[in-house]
Amino acid sequence: MAEHIIVTDEGATRIITMRRPEKKNTLTQDMYLAMSDAIDSAQSNPAIRCLILTGRSGVFTAGNDIGDFLKAATEAQDAGRPRNSVIFLHSLVNNTKPIIAAVDGIAIGIGMTMVVHCDYVIASTTTTFSSPYIQYGLVPDGATSLVVPHMVGHQRAFATLLMGREMSAEAAREAGLVNQIVPPGHAVVEAQKVARQICALPAEAVAISRKLLRPPTEDIERRISQENHFFGQRMRSPEALAAFQNFFARKTR
Repeated sequence: MAEHIIVTDEGATRIITMRRPEKKNTLTQDMYLAMSDAIDSAQSNPAIRCLILTGRSGVFTAGNDIGDFLKAATEAQDAGRPRNSVIFLHSLVNNTKPIIAAVDGIAIGIGMTMVVHCDYVIASTTTTFSSPYIQYGLVPDGATSLVVPHMVGHQRAFATLLMGREMSAEAAREAGLVNQIVPPGHAVVEAQKVARQICALPAEAVAISRKLLRPPTEDIERRISQENHFFGQRMRSPEALAAFQNFFARKTR
């Protein structure tokens, strides 16, 4: 596994923890692949009945490293090779086992995208969700343009995905994105309780019911591909390049 991804199996539950606290759990290319592998390897393991995705350190994740965006925008890329984040998203979408998000602190960009694809979400009172791609001249990712309006309605989705507005834990619960709000530091413990409840249910019935509840996987994957096409175009746009450069200029002041 990548240095900043910790994978532990506790009973029938696999816990995938993002652990890069000095960078607010911003995701590296290796971290994406490690999380993808942790999800994929659980699919063929009947002993794993449930997954938990968390950040533990008071931060879920600040999302992508803007430095990676700038590098991708300015260097020659293999157009036929998918971004590691897209590989991870496909693993998340094709996952067949219940997955719980234990969110404590910020969930930005792809951090919010991950949560959207989870089946049960526990957030601490300090949690905030945001998808600020528009501020960098980019577009939504991970089929959020399909799934989020379905979950929270067009108006809330517009404010979140198109205007980049932040959503508190309470607002996210009201919108239907969060199941349960807990004090800071308690998200993982509560997620483990929920996981035990899920693991006690008949496995095949859970798998079939979960599939019936979710949009068709092929629709989600199709939207990921559409978004990725536009995302790649936008990454090299003058708007995006200026936004990336402004970001680093602010950091050096």
